[in-house]
Amino acid sequence: DPKIVQASDFSFNGLLIAGNMLNAIGSRVTPVVVAQLPGLNTLGISVARIDIAPWGLFHFQCNVGQGNAVAIAALSSQNPGVITTANAVFKANPDIPSDLIANAFQVNRNVIYQIQSRF
Repeated sequence: DPKIVQASDFSFNGLLIAGNMLNAIGSRVTPVVVAQLPGLNTLGISVARIDIAPWGLFHFQCNVGQGNAVAIAALSSQNPGVITTANAVFKANPDIPSDLIANAFQVNRNVIYQIQSRF
């Protein structure tokens, strides 16, 4: 309804703010979807800011630099879901058996225990 549209429906400054990367994977995703930016409604798109600490990992990217890295992602969905692989595997509820994870990653079970302890 054009009578209730506001300029703020088309403006979002949250991408200027670095995300808190002090977590097990050293990265943070800041999504910009319809909830944050109503002007995206019906456009079928969304945006995300990804902050990666110098030691952090995100998907297949690894920050090997001395400072923080930032990526901007454009997604072809109005309200995309997010699945963090590390959380889905190592913090699953109910738990995925450690033997199964060790076999899938072809590592010793103790490596899996060490990783799980960080979640």
